[in-house]
Amino acid sequence: MAAAALAAGLALSGCSKFDAALGQQWATVSFKANTSIPTMLAVRSDCNHIPNVRAEKLPKQHNQITMNGAITYRTDNASTANLAQLQQCLQRYPSVDGIDFEDSGDDGG
Repeated sequence: MAAAALAAGLALSGCSKFDAALGQQWATVSFKANTSIPTMLAVRSDCNHIPNVRAEKLPKQHNQITMNGAITYRTDNASTANLAQLQQCLQRYPSVDGIDFEDSGDDGG
């Protein structure tokens, strides 16, 4: 009986982690070639004030940003209006090449 309760508890724990992962959303901002790290960091900082939109932590080495040419904002609880605000903020920067909104249900890995 105790083993069945433990198994049920583990199954529920796994389900809650799976459900939490399903609710993850983010926006990946790509930059034009040769955009400097200070420019990317300025964009990241300037557009980080929007409610429910938070820039992910920077890699330990900032040079990895230029290798990826992108920064990511978590948007798990963002409304459509919050996402529109993010787009408006990013459009002020000519170095921004695009923005890709994704969630944990998207295909493509």
